Amino acid sequence: MSAKVALIGRPNVGKSTLFNRLVGKRIALVDDTPGVTRDRREGEAKLGDLNFTVIDTAGLEEAPDAALEGRMRKQTDIAIEQAVVCIFMVDARAGVTPLDKAFAKILRATDRPVILVANKAEGGAGDGGYYESFGLGLGDPIALSAEHGEGISDLYNALEPHLQVFGAGEDEETIAWDDPLKPLRVAIVGRPNAGKSTLVNQLIGENRLLTGPEAGITRDAISVEWNWEGKERNWPVKLFDTAGLRKKAKVQAKLEKLSVADALRAVQFAEVVVLLLDAQSPFDKQDLQIADLALREGRALVIGVNKWDAIEDRDQFAKDLREQASRLLPQAPDVPMIMFSARTGAGVHRLMPAVTQIYVDWNARVKTPDLNEWLQEAVARHAPPAVSGQRIKLRYIAQTKTRPPTFVAQCTRADQLPESYRRYLINGIRMAFDIKAVPIRLHLKQPANPYADKKAKR
Repeated sequence: MSAKVALIGRPNVGKSTLFNRLVGKRIALVDDTPGVTRDRREGEAKLGDLNFTVIDTAGLEEAPDAALEGRMRKQTDIAIEQAVVCIFMVDARAGVTPLDKAFAKILRATDRPVILVANKAEGGAGDGGYYESFGLGLGDPIALSAEHGEGISDLYNALEPHLQVFGAGEDEETIAWDDPLKPLRVAIVGRPNAGKSTLVNQLIGENRLLTGPEAGITRDAISVEWNWEGKERNWPVKLFDTAGLRKKAKVQAKLEKLSVADALRAVQFAEVVVLLLDAQSPFDKQDLQIADLALREGRALVIGVNKWDAIEDRDQFAKDLREQASRLLPQAPDVPMIMFSARTGAGVHRLMPAVTQIYVDWNARVKTPDLNEWLQEAVARHAPPAVSGQRIKLRYIAQTKTRPPTFVAQCTRADQLPESYRRYLINGIRMAFDIKAVPIRLHLKQPANPYADKKAKR
């Protein structure tokens, strides 16, 4: 069991900077713009011999419950409830503001222990705000610089009494891809307002992520751990909700560029990518670029079509969509396509079976004797074309890795084998060994010429 520590404070006091320092990675987006963080984000933190889960929260603001800021505030309230201790941060350079006082009063009313931190205290510029924070009634403040790491030892001393019952923890062991304890990493990607956060909330059965009519609510790639109960086994899953990806030419603001980069990292580290389409405008050029990116990264791809409840003639529309997918994504034939409504939940139950099946295909391994038997039949059925009057010979093939399935074939004049014949071999492997939709990589290796040295000597 891992204790949770929540970082609380108004916007732009440095919560995400401290989060990144505690987890040892630049995970949370950091920018001078106030209010960058909107959803609560969790990360595994290590401070000395203390291992714990740290929660980065949205900046506290006074706003109506229905407004975006009010909905962000509810996420922070949940983080406070889950935490065993809260770190309340103020900006030592700006001094204590009326908003700091208002939220300090709220924290004093909770039953959670609170550690007061005066951040940005490097140098003498933060002295005034540091001494002013004594008046918040939350105990002696810790002078800290999350950016430079100053005061971290004092933070350790303050946290230790609250976390010592949880111990130091153990390092994670490397486990096999099909181990029941290994979480399956699934990234939900797509254009803004396609319903990615709503889909994650529907899957896990709670309002974990901020949703609303406003486009571009999600900024960070937020990971959510969840356990999906399949028919044959339970799957621990780590879902990544990502920021909407717009056309590159439209992405001008620095903050949106950071959000896009975060979403692309989620694709790179995921195992299965769910491309979420809007049924009312499917297969936009941007959708195709996202799909191509996922496939080039070697990820397994599933297409989810959201807002299905807005479509009238669904049978014909589904037929048309599958025809478009076959034509527009030839590099992923038979890609799973699941239609549903994330808002109502209708059809969402079909998504995870498709995700887990394609994950199994992504890890497919074919025995070398079976591969070479297939290769002989494939070459006999359709021999490689001759180049400059000389035949190209394929002698041997073996699978070298999975995730995605990768094969190496020994081939004379490998650099001259036409791309169309390479596609013929890849499609043959798909059909013969039932490896559908996932990327397949085929490398051609030219065997060494044993007479090359003798010719050179002559």
